[in-house]
Amino acid sequence: MALLDIVTFPDPFLRLKAKPVKKIEKDMQVLIIDMFETMRNEPGVGLAAPQIGQSIRLVVVEYAEEPEDENAPTPEPKRYVLVNPEIVKRSEETVEGMEGCLSVPGLIGNVERNESVTVKALNRFGKPQKIKANGWMARIFQHEIDHLDGILYIDRATDIYESISEENSEYIE
Repeated sequence: MALLDIVTFPDPFLRLKAKPVKKIEKDMQVLIIDMFETMRNEPGVGLAAPQIGQSIRLVVVEYAEEPEDENAPTPEPKRYVLVNPEIVKRSEETVEGMEGCLSVPGLIGNVERNESVTVKALNRFGKPQKIKANGWMARIFQHEIDHLDGILYIDRATDIYESISEENSEYIE
């Protein structure tokens, strides 16, 4: 497949509200595969279509929750394709955490997000899905859906820092 170019800040394309996907066709399946490949190559845990220059409401996420027992093996990552995603429920509880972004290289920031969310979307085949996410996964979904509305994490960050090492890569979307 193909690695795609990442659109980076301050490109005004990142501030546009993405258009809903009307029909899921074969070319979208190729785009989804390319988005996963690009995200893994960077490395990231999520990628929204506007980040690769496509003004459509499409997000891919791949993330493995850390095991509670530090000696246990890391589980296989879960993969999500969200077409026309919408957050339909948010917890009242919020939590602050560090975030980074493939479209804002070299920076990380402290962002307050809802601890849990419920997301309604279509899957890659156009079937409705509802996902309840907590913790880091909820943060990833909120971050990626913000991209579809032209919002960057730096708009929500209370503090922004220069990323000074590869260790910060876990914060990069």
